[in-house]
Amino acid sequence: MAPRPPWRVVLAGTAVAALGLTALSPVSAFAVSSGAEPQTPAGGQAPLDPRKAVVDTDYESENAVISQGAVESNHAGYSGTGFVNFDNVVGSYVEYSVNAAQAGTHTLTFRYANGTADNRPVKLVVDGGDKGTVDFPGTGAWTTWKTATATVQLTAGVNKIRTTATTANGGPNADKLTDTFVAPVDPEPPSPPSNLKASNILPTAATFTWTAATDNVGVVRYEVNRGGNILKTVDGNTTTATVDNLTPNTAYDISVGAFDAAGNPSQQSNVVTFTTPPSDDTTPPTVPGNLRSTGVTANSVSLAWNASTDNGGTVAGYDVYQGTTKVATTTSLGTTVTNLNPNTSYTFTVKARDPDGNSSAASNAVTVKTSAPGGAGGIPEYDKDIAKVDLGWSVDFLPNGNALVTERDRFEIVLVTPSGQKTTLGKVPGAVTTNGEGGLLGLAISPNWASDHAIYLYHTASGDNRIVKMTYDGSTLSSTSTPVLTGIAKNRYHNGGRIKFGPDGKLYATVGDAKNSDNAQNKSSLNGKILRLNPDGSAPSDNPFYATGGNARYVWSYGHRNPQGLAWDSRGQLWAAEFGESSQDELNLIQKGGNFGWPSCEGTQGSCSGFIAPKKTWSTSQAGPSGLEIVNDWIYIAGVTGEQMFATQINSAGTGVGTVSTLFSGRWGRLRSVTKTPDGGLWLTSTNNDKNGGTPSVLDNVIVRLKFPGGSTPGDFKLTSSAFADNATIPDKYTCAGDGTAGQDPSPPLAWGASTGAKAYAIVFADVANSGNKLHWAIWDVPAATRSLPEGLGAGYTVPNQGGAKQKAMGSGANAQKFFGPCPGGSSHPYTFTLYALNTATVPGLSSSSTMAQIETAIKGASTASVVLRGKSSAAAQ
Repeated sequence: MAPRPPWRVVLAGTAVAALGLTALSPVSAFAVSSGAEPQTPAGGQAPLDPRKAVVDTDYESENAVISQGAVESNHAGYSGTGFVNFDNVVGSYVEYSVNAAQAGTHTLTFRYANGTADNRPVKLVVDGGDKGTVDFPGTGAWTTWKTATATVQLTAGVNKIRTTATTANGGPNADKLTDTFVAPVDPEPPSPPSNLKASNILPTAATFTWTAATDNVGVVRYEVNRGGNILKTVDGNTTTATVDNLTPNTAYDISVGAFDAAGNPSQQSNVVTFTTPPSDDTTPPTVPGNLRSTGVTANSVSLAWNASTDNGGTVAGYDVYQGTTKVATTTSLGTTVTNLNPNTSYTFTVKARDPDGNSSAASNAVTVKTSAPGGAGGIPEYDKDIAKVDLGWSVDFLPNGNALVTERDRFEIVLVTPSGQKTTLGKVPGAVTTNGEGGLLGLAISPNWASDHAIYLYHTASGDNRIVKMTYDGSTLSSTSTPVLTGIAKNRYHNGGRIKFGPDGKLYATVGDAKNSDNAQNKSSLNGKILRLNPDGSAPSDNPFYATGGNARYVWSYGHRNPQGLAWDSRGQLWAAEFGESSQDELNLIQKGGNFGWPSCEGTQGSCSGFIAPKKTWSTSQAGPSGLEIVNDWIYIAGVTGEQMFATQINSAGTGVGTVSTLFSGRWGRLRSVTKTPDGGLWLTSTNNDKNGGTPSVLDNVIVRLKFPGGSTPGDFKLTSSAFADNATIPDKYTCAGDGTAGQDPSPPLAWGASTGAKAYAIVFADVANSGNKLHWAIWDVPAATRSLPEGLGAGYTVPNQGGAKQKAMGSGANAQKFFGPCPGGSSHPYTFTLYALNTATVPGLSSSSTMAQIETAIKGASTASVVLRGKSSAAAQ
C-alpha cells in the first residue's frame, strides 16, 4: 500500500507547518544538491535548513493486508477510518507496506488499544527477517490508545512489515503504524567524476575508466549511464567498469555519476560518445509473421505483425513498405500509415532488421482498402513543414495564432507564424545547459496575456532548475526575468521541464528526479513530482499537502521519475506522460495527491501494490514520451526514443484509453512536442540533435503541421460560418461598413460540431492584428445541445431566444449588448471567432458589469477545448 498522506516534517522538534515555511532548501539529504545556496520562491520567506529533518509517515492498519482479523470502528479514538481487531488465535497478522524514501535506521511506532490486563505480544518480521517481539500491554480500556515502538533497518523502497500474534489472545486493536526516519545530516553531494574514457570497444561490450569523485564523507557507488538510464553500478572504490550488454553497430553516449551514503548524487561526468563495431553476424532475423490490418479510415491504415527473432538476440527494428516504397521504420509491432486516398487499395509488407543491417525477407503481403470519405476520427496526417529551428522543446500559441517556441540549447525564444516566418525575440537570461537534458525547456503563455503580457519559462540555471516569468507585448521580449519558483534540483538528466496552465488558472510543472530516485517519494523535495502553483509563485492553499508546509505545499502528485507531457481532457482531468528507466514508459491519469510509485514501481514492473497504475505502458525502446496534447478527448504523444507519435482516444467513462495508433514512425526522428493550433491542427517538433548538448549552430530540427482529414478536429469539433470561409473576408454586412457606424452590427451565422462532454459553449470575437487581442464580443452559456447561432442575434445581456446565453461587447450603452463587428478603418486586420467547449453550464463569476478581459479569462478557465474560425476585414465607418 502507498503511504497515507501527509508526511509530518519536523526540524529540531518543531513542526514545519507551524513555522509557515515557504520551502525547504534543495540542498538536503532528500534532494539532489547542485551546490547552490538554498532558494526561495518569489515572495516567500527564507527556508530553514532541513538537514536535521525527521520524517514521519503514517500507515493506517485498516489499509494493510490482514489475515484472521477484521476492520472495526466500535471503539472511539482511532485515526483514519477504523482499526484492526486481531482474531484471538496464534498467527493472526497485519502486514504493512512501508515505503522508505531512504535506507537506514527507522523507528516504527504502533498505535494500539488493549482493554485487557494481559500483554498481547506480536512477532515483528521485516521483509521475511525476524526482528523479535513487540509487547502490547494493557491500556486500561479499548478506547484508550497508546504506542509501542521498535527500531529496525529498512531498505529504500517498499518494505513488508508483518506483526503476527504469538498467543491465543491474538494481538491488540491496531490503529496505525508510523515510520519515523531521521535523515542523514550530510547535505553535500560528491564532485562529478572526471576524465571519463572508453576503451576496448567491442560489438557488445566496452570498458570505461574515470577519475574518482570526491566527497566530504565518502563516495559509496558510481552509476554508468546511457542518457538517463543506468547500464551498470559499481562501488565507491571502483573507477572502472566493463559493460557487456551493448548492441553491435549502435551509437552510445555514456556518462558516470557518483553517490554518497546519504543518497546525494553528483552532477554527471563528461560524456563519451562512440559507435560499437558491427559483429560478424550475417544471419538476418526471421520473417515477421501474420501481418494484418487492425484499423482503416478514409485516409489511414493501421497494421500489426508478430515479432521476429534474431540469432544475436536483438531485432533493431522493422521497415514497413507500401508496395516498394518504405513508409515507416519502427521498433514497435505496429504502425499507422497516413496520407492515403479514400476508397483506394494499398498493399503492405514488413521486413525485420538486426543491428548489423541484416534484413529479413518480406512478410506476407496484406492488401487493404481505405474507407469512403466521412467521419471525423482522431488520426491526423502530415500537412506541411512550418520551419526549421534548433531543438524546439516547447510551443505555445498567442491569441493571434502566432507561436512562441523555446530553443533548448540556444536559450532563445522564437516567434513562428503559421506560414513559417521566424523572428528571434531574445535569450532567456541565466539559462544554461547541462550538456544533456537541461537548458531552456517549458513555455506557457499566461491565460491573461492580453492584459499582463506574461510568459512563463522553465529553464536550467547555474545552481538549479527554475520557473521564471518574462513579458512579451507582441513586439518586444523583456531583457530580464522574474523568479517564480527556484531551487528545483538539476542534473544532466531527468529535469522534467513541461509547464502548462490548467483549466483552473494554476500553473502546473513536471519535474524529474534529477538522477536521485529517493526524491520522488520525498515530499520535502520538489523533484520527481508534478507541481501546482499560483502564477505569482505561491502555493495554492487547496494543494493536497499544503498543510505540511515547505516544498510539500507545491506537490500535486509524486512518485514520478521523469514526467514531461501534460494536458487536460474534457472532464478537466490531468494526463501526463513519463519516461521509464529500463522497462516501461507510462501514460498516467493524474490524481490529486496521488503516488505513482517510482522508484519502487516502474510502469507495472516492481513493487507496485498500493500505487496508482498507469493507463498505458510502452517498452522504453518504443516510446520515450515527451510532449502530450489532448484534442476533444484524443491523446497525442510525441515519442523521443521510439521516433514516433502515438494517438489514442479516452474512453467514454474517462477512466482509460482505447487502442493506441503509432504514427509517423521514423519519419522525422526524435519527436519532442505536440501542440494543438488555433486553426484546428497540430504542430509537431523534432529534436534529432538533442543528445549531449546538441549542436545549436545547426538548424536541422523541423516543426511540421499535422491536419485532420476533411479539415475537422476529432469528433468534428470545428466552427464554421455559411457567410464566409475560414481565413476569408468577413462580408461588409457584419461590419461597420454595413451601416456606416461602429457597433450594433448583425452577427454572422455560426455553426459547430459537438465536443465530447461539453456542458455549454462560448464564442469570443477579437481583432488579433499585430499579435494583439482586442476583444470585440463574446457570447457564453450557450446550451450544450445548441449547434448553431442564427444571423443577427438580438440585443441584450441575456441573448433573446438562445436558452439563457449571455453576451457582452466592447463599447458602452447599447453597443455593449450586441455583436460589435470589425471596423479597422481601411487597413486589413485579421480577426478570430474562438469557439470554446465548457465544463460548466454557467461560467461562474460574470455579470453585465464584467469587462471583456474578465469575461475571456473566465471562459478560458472553464474551457476544455477550443477551435478558431478566422476572418479578415478592412471595413471603415463613414
